[in-house]
Amino acid sequence: MIIGIDASRANLIHKTGTEWYSFYLIKNLAAIDKTNIYWLYLNKPARSELIEAVRDNPNFSFKFLKWPFFSFWTLGRLTLEMLWCRPDVLFVPAHTLPLFSPRRTLNTIHDIAFVRAHNLYRAVEAKTSSAGTRRLINFFVKLLTLGRYRSDSVDYLYWSTAFALRHARKIIAVSEFTRQDILNLYPKTPADKVVVIHNGYNNELYRRLQATPDKTAAVLDKYALEAPYFLYVGRLEKKKNISALVEAFASLKENHPEIKAKLVLIGDAGFGYDEIRYIIEEFNLNRKVIMPGWVAEEDMPYIMNAAAAFIFPSKHEGFGIPVLQALACGIPTAVSDLPVLREVAGDAVLYFNQNDKHLLAEAMEKILTDEDLRKTLVIRGLDRVKKFSWRKCAEETLALIENL
Repeated sequence: MIIGIDASRANLIHKTGTEWYSFYLIKNLAAIDKTNIYWLYLNKPARSELIEAVRDNPNFSFKFLKWPFFSFWTLGRLTLEMLWCRPDVLFVPAHTLPLFSPRRTLNTIHDIAFVRAHNLYRAVEAKTSSAGTRRLINFFVKLLTLGRYRSDSVDYLYWSTAFALRHARKIIAVSEFTRQDILNLYPKTPADKVVVIHNGYNNELYRRLQATPDKTAAVLDKYALEAPYFLYVGRLEKKKNISALVEAFASLKENHPEIKAKLVLIGDAGFGYDEIRYIIEEFNLNRKVIMPGWVAEEDMPYIMNAAAAFIFPSKHEGFGIPVLQALACGIPTAVSDLPVLREVAGDAVLYFNQNDKHLLAEAMEKILTDEDLRKTLVIRGLDRVKKFSWRKCAEETLALIENL
């Protein structure tokens, strides 16, 4: 059987949750499946990291599909490929489907928070070579969708999700919460069409590190970090509730001046980053809130192991991979009281009301100073992460593909 995979997200340099999902799924499929043939579709030449991930499996090959435009590679070039030379099965792990695809098509939907909380998303116009081209694209999109959609990023999410739910043979939801969200918000979707396969984490990389003071010091120095610190990992945006985290940190420092821990926010800037910067300036926290930007994954375990606590204040999540990574590194962790995070983390974390900055500050103080709680959470966390792995995710995904 020939399995085609849209690997364009797995090929990005700055990967976050959905991109790492694509990358590690491909890597683990290459490790476990020596029978099927895989075509990995790319919009740019394969990077060394992705080449290395599948190097030992000769059944994997790359198909670099050139496209002259900045946007709509999937709807344009990948659609053409499906017309000319389609695989037996198409799997799109982190994006939308092409306009035409094989009867046996599988798509992963990670999160549909944009339906419930569209104010947390910014509508970004499609990248084009000129304003005139952008207007032309927008005209044709509105024409083809009978005026329902524009070509901006938010409308693209609405359209692509509805399109995938109609045309894919099966949909993978990365959590039971996401599955129920899909079925509740898109009630015409057959319940048996949406299958839950949990995300994993890199258990070879994210673990407790023993006797690595020199390497840890070198990594912290590389990013100008100094222990002790609270740690957050993810995009710096409204959806992740980072402004509230900074305000809670300011309150904590004001009410507990004896606490010397700083706040480290790791991740690329997203919608709402300017507000985060403003709050940092307003509370005079420039030297206490450190934002090193995106960090290479090989450095992350050292930064996590050196953290005093991990804080995850998100308003919406489809899964929450950084929580697993933190638990695997043995960091006491506090997270938003979201159903999906309870599904993922169980009793291994301290929960707080993400809508109350005072309760968030109290949780930060408690997880930093309550030694009995810290020890309990570490033990529970190391046990909890045993339930998740990218290998398990790949095995369940392969079984679903072969049963299509």
